[in-house]
Amino acid sequence: MREGEDRIVGMEDIVRAHHVLREVIVRTPLQLDAVLSARYGCSVYLKREDLQIVRSFKIRGAYNMIRSLSEEDRAKGIVCASAGNHAQGVAYSCKTLGIKGKVYMPSTTPNQKVKQVRRFGGEFVEVILKGDTFDDAYEEALQACIDHGMTLIHPFDEPRIIAGNGTIAMEVMESLDKPADFMFVTIGGGGLAAGVATYVKKVSPATKVIGVEPSGAASMSEAIQLGEVVTLTEIDKFVDGAAVKRVGGLTYDICSRHLDDVVKVPEGKACTTILEMYNENAIVVEPAGSLPIAALEQYRDQIRGKTVVCIVSGGNNDIDRMQEIKERSLVYEGLKHYFLVNFPQRAGALREFLAEVLGPDDDITRFEYTKKNDKENGPALVGIELLHKEDYLPLIERMQQKGVDYTEINKDLNLFNMLI
Repeated sequence: MREGEDRIVGMEDIVRAHHVLREVIVRTPLQLDAVLSARYGCSVYLKREDLQIVRSFKIRGAYNMIRSLSEEDRAKGIVCASAGNHAQGVAYSCKTLGIKGKVYMPSTTPNQKVKQVRRFGGEFVEVILKGDTFDDAYEEALQACIDHGMTLIHPFDEPRIIAGNGTIAMEVMESLDKPADFMFVTIGGGGLAAGVATYVKKVSPATKVIGVEPSGAASMSEAIQLGEVVTLTEIDKFVDGAAVKRVGGLTYDICSRHLDDVVKVPEGKACTTILEMYNENAIVVEPAGSLPIAALEQYRDQIRGKTVVCIVSGGNNDIDRMQEIKERSLVYEGLKHYFLVNFPQRAGALREFLAEVLGPDDDITRFEYTKKNDKENGPALVGIELLHKEDYLPLIERMQQKGVDYTEINKDLNLFNMLI
């Protein structure tokens, strides 16, 4: 659809979508989470879209739109661009409805998601990896529509997509004895938040709907602040399910009118939440799916004693990313620090560092010389993991007292990204 096109997504669209989706979706549970409820002193419910048939909410919008196409459009086939979850929803819909499709995905998409798309789509779907971001893949998808006359299934900025997403809120409100006080929902391109907010504000205006973005790709926050949709020049692609440079024109219009707030969650905080959900709840969430839960900390005072719903948008997390997730979490929590250390060129310097600079609970988790062929005249990369974040300042004080020549990599983003 064209950006800015005046299309309304109403209650009747969401109700109609809910009837259509009975053919294919699972009505996912709304679960009271005892751990989170105790932590924040309120009733925290999780809407488990990670248990959906494609392990994310994206099947709702994709199937609702594809199912509505004319026979003529179905015969021409469909095309989509996606960082993973939308692609899986489209692929599953294509196979279910017997429609040919082309799926464009960024080359940076986790391999687990690429494999899932191929599995769900089977012989009906061709997967094409292009570019580094969703926006790169989207441009390729648009060109395919022009070249082959195929229908674009937009991942978020389309009324039928938004209506399908809105069925999540319908199920949530039907499942509660009384309306929620707060509902937290992830924002990538804005399609999920737009659908949820449309339904919630119609049936329960008092419920506060809070959109949550990754700090490194906060395109909705930027758009709302400036009063218009903008394209971010650079984004952090880590939260791949929500790393979008530009939100939709329609989704911006709906979100700017219906969301009560939009908050940003640092990528490291999302990683901590992923690990906590796995360790404490045995729930696997992907980075985008962790954002609503991670945002609860920012609303700790407001949600005390309230009924809170977090929409867990997906659980397509590649196990190969877990080491990176742990690393980002430790850095964010102040438990992992990296230094470039110029050790004095004398015998025993390293032994002295270990004995007199490191604390009793500090642990070196990485050590390597930066110059492979001239180790004695180059700095060493030293990674130190602390047991408590309060151990950081004493470590720095001991390094300064001992006259250690060091550079703290954590505080230099460019250096950190290059070396870690």
